[in-house]
Amino acid sequence: MKNKGLIATLIVIFAVLIGVFAFQSGKASAEKPQGVVSEMKTVGILQFVSHPALDAIRDGIEDALKDAGYIEGENLTIEYQNGQADQSKLATMSEQLVNKKSDVIVGIATPAAQSLANATKDIPIVLGAVTDPVGAKLVENIERPGGNITGVSDKAPADEQIRLGKELLPEAKTVGMLYSSTEDNSKYQVEEAAQAAKELGLEVKTYPIPSTNEITQTVQVMSDAVDFIYIPLDNTIANAMPTVVGEANKKKVPIITSVDTMVEQGGLGTIGIDQYTLGKKTGEMVVSILKGADPATTPVYTFKQGDVILNEKQAAFLGIDIPQELREQAKFVGGDEE
Repeated sequence: MKNKGLIATLIVIFAVLIGVFAFQSGKASAEKPQGVVSEMKTVGILQFVSHPALDAIRDGIEDALKDAGYIEGENLTIEYQNGQADQSKLATMSEQLVNKKSDVIVGIATPAAQSLANATKDIPIVLGAVTDPVGAKLVENIERPGGNITGVSDKAPADEQIRLGKELLPEAKTVGMLYSSTEDNSKYQVEEAAQAAKELGLEVKTYPIPSTNEITQTVQVMSDAVDFIYIPLDNTIANAMPTVVGEANKKKVPIITSVDTMVEQGGLGTIGIDQYTLGKKTGEMVVSILKGADPATTPVYTFKQGDVILNEKQAAFLGIDIPQELREQAKFVGGDEE
């Protein structure tokens, strides 16, 4: 009898344990974010080079994935590669990301995206910070990309940026445009900015450079010949922004840029897109494709307007009064260079 009682007690305890386990499993399942796939996903990221603007985009991508419930180590593997502005490295790294069987690959900046496009026609590619995806031969058109590539354009309002320069510097007669001769996105934006400058009555002088080795001498020369410097979306110049600011400050020549991070580093101002926000939008598009969206029919996202971003400390250093109307709508950032 004693044995029968002991067995009955063990059966009851065992049944209770099974019930508790089933309840906890059901509760955990119910708490899991809706729509998140439990199977492991792999996202490859190829970044052209490291500088504050592209680094902020990468941060935004990773945060967007996290916000959507994709947690690295649990249901997500991120394969990150940085080409450090070396074209041969980009090609090798693109092949590696393809061989890792990534579910989606992100190309941050035009050279990285072009390298990925050459490496695969099958794996979905999301563009992060590509100014002119059609001109760069990455998509057929913005509304219906047509292949395995879609993404987010960082096309900035170049005409509005030039108008901002003229508003801050009403006496300016000449603008110098500093850009890399090897970047398609830069040449595209310079053409648009030059047209806007001419319509405002400004004389335009262009200063294309083949590499960062020529930046110091070029800025020294143009600082004697222009009233302000304009820099488009350009990774080569962005990577050397401290050098550009240092040389321009010697002659107190203002710099109008295309992105907020360049203003933080000593530019005077821009009308642009916050780079982290651009990264978040790119990450949201990655999530959409992980959940089944087709790149061929997903339009490239383009921001409709930018924010006025000014560096008040740099304005004070240059002796520039910011008009009250601009002051009321501007976001102020950075400004450690004097």
